Amino acid sequence: MALQCGIVGLPNVGKSTLFNCLSNAKAQSANFPFCTIEPNVGVITVPDDRLTKLVEMCKPKSVVPATVEIVDIAGLVKGASKGEGLGNKFLANIRETDAILHVLRCFDDDNITHVDGSVDPVRDKEIIDYELQLKDLETVDSRIAKTYKQAQTGGDKVAKMQYEVLSRVKEALESGRGARTVKGETPDEQKFLKELFLLTSKPVMYVCNVDDASAATGNKYVDAVREAVKDEDAQILIVAAQTESEIAELDTWEERKEFLNEIGLEDSGVSRLIRAAYNLLDLQTYFTAGPDEVRAWTFMRGSKAPQCAGIIHTDFEKGFIRAEVIKYDDYVSLGGETAVKEAGKMGVEGKDYIVQDGDIMHFRFNV
Repeated sequence: MALQCGIVGLPNVGKSTLFNCLSNAKAQSANFPFCTIEPNVGVITVPDDRLTKLVEMCKPKSVVPATVEIVDIAGLVKGASKGEGLGNKFLANIRETDAILHVLRCFDDDNITHVDGSVDPVRDKEIIDYELQLKDLETVDSRIAKTYKQAQTGGDKVAKMQYEVLSRVKEALESGRGARTVKGETPDEQKFLKELFLLTSKPVMYVCNVDDASAATGNKYVDAVREAVKDEDAQILIVAAQTESEIAELDTWEERKEFLNEIGLEDSGVSRLIRAAYNLLDLQTYFTAGPDEVRAWTFMRGSKAPQCAGIIHTDFEKGFIRAEVIKYDDYVSLGGETAVKEAGKMGVEGKDYIVQDGDIMHFRFNV
């Protein structure tokens, strides 16, 4: 399931430092592979303590973790929506991603120049927002021109609904708000909003890049960002990219853990960022576990059992009979599959079962 998060930001905000930390195998826990599809695309393992525990219990021959793709998107300049700089490429790259990690500079350092001469993460956020909103406005205006006539003449209910939704989106964009602030009131409206593929409707997380001292608690810049995005449907994550690159230099997992404890963090920013990106894409994990292989399978939140079976193989979905489900907590507390069965804790579910994060699954099928 190749869903992608794009890392965006103005020049010199720490975007590449962060991407390089993600792309450095040592930056993660002991078994954190990273590979590059293109120079700017990384497939990164999602850290998951549950997988580690299952491996401990099953001692399998092979282990396959869940992954997420992160794309480093070329820097943006003012005027990108008009094709300035790498503007067209930048906007095309964002359009191809499923969610946005927006890196903001929230630290002072006279040695690192800022493109606009001063540190102001809220202004930086608005520069990128403005370019994305302008591009979306172009899209919405051209759609309005098409649907206006249909909506006005005759009884075309669909065109009427589309015109109303487009007008609401246009109003939001013109007042400086992203399309994600416009909610569909009916399932048809929600579906239409999705199909517009607007840049500002993508889920976004603001990654505040801070100095070492602010890694645990944040600073005045982070507070300003928090205030600026409080009405948006967006998340905030605090990371010290410079600290992360120092962690990446340490050789052993123990050394990295010790370093994190010294600066008051339980987990590295990179690990938190990867998990946050996974959640931002609305992804969850179910497991298959046995002596041959323990594997984490990625599925969209809300998927039913046959769809999840189809991720393993299409035949599993076509010939789906039932799913045998063990809850992760039961598996661990009782000590494995046999003990769960003996305790009568294994559930048998049909095709309408909505798979939960952390379920351990067996699928029965017949083709």
